[in-house]
Amino acid sequence: MFRPQRIEPGPNQESVWDYPRPPKLEPSSKRVRIIFNGIEIANTKNAQRVLETSHPPVYYIPPEDIKMEYLQPTVQQSFCEWKGTASYYTIAVGEKQVPNGAWYYTNPTESFINIKNYVAFYPSKMEACFLDEERVQAQPGDFYGGWITQDIVGPFKGGAGSWGW
Repeated sequence: MFRPQRIEPGPNQESVWDYPRPPKLEPSSKRVRIIFNGIEIANTKNAQRVLETSHPPVYYIPPEDIKMEYLQPTVQQSFCEWKGTASYYTIAVGEKQVPNGAWYYTNPTESFINIKNYVAFYPSKMEACFLDEERVQAQPGDFYGGWITQDIVGPFKGGAGSWGW
């Protein structure tokens, strides 16, 4: 199996190649904000992040810190071998909507119980996502929903040619 060359992290940076497999869950001390169609739909300092080898972190936000009136459950589901079965939300603000733009676990595995009903958003489908005051870049490929910031280095799985890693 081809493994890409790990980028050496600088001061105050993390390499996604130092993240574990199976993934781990940890609280984040950063402010997480999500903007969609001009509305701040989420704002928290109580997010959890999932760290997995080769992936930028995915941030899960507690529902009490989300304007849940903008989220509508869908019938979409997917399965993660580590977290369990995910369900999805369509995000709708005004005339703009994005089907299956966010996901959550109603019954996660024991290792991920702390994200039960927390919501993760695809940054590529939102107007803007922020960690503290830094605007997030979306993980390539849109499959994993990772959040790339200046303190994370790759290369990142998800883009063209990376599926065999």
